[in-house]
Amino acid sequence: MLNFRQHARTEMTFDRGITAIIGPNGSGKTTVLEAIAWALYGQPAIRGQRDGVRFLGAGPRAPVEVELDFELGGHRYRVKRGLTTASLYLDGSESAVANSISGVNELVARRMGMSRGEFFNTYFTGQKDLAVMAAMGTTERAQFLSRVLGYERLRAAQEIARESRRRIGAEIAGLRSAMPEPEAITGALSAAAASLQAAIARSNEAGTRHSIALAELRRVTPLWEQAQREREQWQRLLAEITIVEREVSDLTRDGERLASELIAIATVHEELAALRAAIAPLPALRQELLGLDELFRQQGRRLALMENERALADELIRLRDRLGRLETAPALEEAVTLELEQARTQFEETSQTLETLRTEWVRDKQEAETKLQELRRQYADVKEQHDSIVELGAEGICPTCNRVLGANFRSVVTHLAEQLETLRVDGQYYRDREDQLAAIPAGVSTLEEKRRGLATALTTLERKLAKVQAAVHELPALEREIAAKDQRRAEMLAEINSISAVYDAERHAYVRREIERLAPMDLRAARLEAAVERAPAAQVERARIDAELARAIAKRDTLRNAGATREFSQTAHDAVRADFERATEASRSSELIVVGAQGDVRAAQQRLDTAEAAKREYERVAERLRVLNGQRLMHDELDNAFRDLRGDLNDALRPELSEIASSFLGALTDERYDRLELDERYDIVVLEDGIAKPVISGGEEDLANLVLRLAISQMIADRSGQPFSLLVLDEVFGSLDSSRRDNVLELLHRLEDRFEQVILITHIESVRDGVDRVIVVRYDEETGASVVDGSDEGIPSLRLAERDDLEVDTVFPMQGA
Repeated sequence: MLNFRQHARTEMTFDRGITAIIGPNGSGKTTVLEAIAWALYGQPAIRGQRDGVRFLGAGPRAPVEVELDFELGGHRYRVKRGLTTASLYLDGSESAVANSISGVNELVARRMGMSRGEFFNTYFTGQKDLAVMAAMGTTERAQFLSRVLGYERLRAAQEIARESRRRIGAEIAGLRSAMPEPEAITGALSAAAASLQAAIARSNEAGTRHSIALAELRRVTPLWEQAQREREQWQRLLAEITIVEREVSDLTRDGERLASELIAIATVHEELAALRAAIAPLPALRQELLGLDELFRQQGRRLALMENERALADELIRLRDRLGRLETAPALEEAVTLELEQARTQFEETSQTLETLRTEWVRDKQEAETKLQELRRQYADVKEQHDSIVELGAEGICPTCNRVLGANFRSVVTHLAEQLETLRVDGQYYRDREDQLAAIPAGVSTLEEKRRGLATALTTLERKLAKVQAAVHELPALEREIAAKDQRRAEMLAEINSISAVYDAERHAYVRREIERLAPMDLRAARLEAAVERAPAAQVERARIDAELARAIAKRDTLRNAGATREFSQTAHDAVRADFERATEASRSSELIVVGAQGDVRAAQQRLDTAEAAKREYERVAERLRVLNGQRLMHDELDNAFRDLRGDLNDALRPELSEIASSFLGALTDERYDRLELDERYDIVVLEDGIAKPVISGGEEDLANLVLRLAISQMIADRSGQPFSLLVLDEVFGSLDSSRRDNVLELLHRLEDRFEQVILITHIESVRDGVDRVIVVRYDEETGASVVDGSDEGIPSLRLAERDDLEVDTVFPMQGA
């Protein structure tokens, strides 16, 4: 133990046999057992808060640690626990099998097979805890004994079996709810088979009809194909004749056009000579027109510039006029600003005066209303008192003091009447005052009108100031704009002076009219010259067209002769086409019927497959239900077996526990009490000479509880499979006389085959002679720590040490040394 409670640094070893830890109260002897419990179960096993565990003489950061080494079930365990850490080592390994507080707590509880409370109520016994079962109810006592003896495992196993049975029952219910009726499955199977046979018959009939239709179609198809070929040949011949006739027509028209053109060419020479003489001045006129067009464009530019210059001059006059007006804006801004400030001051003073008058008026009005309401309430209260007392009369009880009015009746009534009159007068005053203050006072109205006028004047001045300030800001920009426009006007005047003013509009119009008159003549002359130049080529083209025309006419005649010798009947062609279409439609219709019949066959087959699958699924589910019903029956039997076994064990529990406790009680009382029994409520009944004692002393009750606890511990060791060989008794001798203390020690020696290690905590020195070894614990006033001294009583196996150079190591074997 390192800095644990009073123990600054202590190492202890417990061997087999009975070890007594003796010391006065407060010496720290119980702390040794508390350290063992803390190492096993953590914080819930000790008193107080976690921070109260640290040794008072240690620093605030000093480590607190308990290390417990013990054997259990053939394995050696080593637990190291601090305030915020815990680790568990197995069989001497340096690697922890658990290294967290929760992990260590869970693993220790699982390996020990009992909770902290169960461990402390069986193997760990203090005088205050002897009667632990007495504080329990009847059901709690039975459950406690079943739990510590391991019988509750049967309950857990029974719950597992019941849960499994519930799952099986739920599965059975689910399967049954989903199972169809067997008659429905048989009917569906028969209907599906009949439907399949009918569909196959319809399919076969449709196949036969389709074969007949195909045979007819195969017969008609060659005839239709031959008729198609003949019709196509006839149509190609008609098309060729049409093309050739169109070619003959086109060539004839071209030949006639060329003939007319050649005749016209022969007559154009005289006209061409006259046209050439008439259009001789045209080139010079066109050249002159170009010059006149250029002069016209320059004249237009000059006129446009002159117009722009006049507009710019007018704008400069306007801008200079505005500049003259704006030059007074800075001085005007100062005057308007001063006037605006004066107007604002006057407006604020007027507003403040108005607000003061309005506040006084509202305050007086609210005060008058409040006073009037209060006087009305007081008047109603006094009136109610007055009427009540008048109604009660002189013999009535005063509602205020609960005394008879008697002679005071008239004075009380008079006093209340005077109060009513005073309240009425005051109320009339405040009612008049309220009416007086209902209308807005003349001074307030005058000031409101004055403030509205000042607000309007203030708005006007603000707008005037805004315009003046805008003019001040506009002045530099206006000066720059005037300078820029002056420069632009000078540039325009320079450009106007540079443009020539010589332009003859009449000559320009005359030249344009002459060119317009001579242009058609020039075009006609050009066409005539082209026609004269094309005459040789036209003659060659005329010869080619005549040859092509003769060839086309010969081809046209040949094709007409071929058409006259070829026979084609449109009526016969239409009849063959009708036969072919009827055969095709019959084949297509029969094919669709076949496809539909085959689809019906497939659908019927699917219905049959579905019905057969449903039958197989029904058989599978039925087999599963048979298996589940067997399993449920087995779980029912298992549940009954667990219940019967638990009942048998619990029925045998009280007699066997009473038998063991009776043997212990007889040994401790020198056979004075020969029997201890547990009744149906698990209450202790002590028998003396076979007669139950109705009342036992406190010492006898402690003795009975002690033997019961010893009996429980022995039954745990014998029955529950727990490998514990440890028994801890803390201050159990307090109420026993010396004889019975000796009997307890003798009994503990007789139980060494059950409990190899017994640890006694006591302050009674006389038990030294009855134990195997003694450990003395005392409190050192100088160091404030517990000091442990050992006494071997002639037994050399005890090892105790308290040395500053030793590591913390608490060895506590629970099953053999």
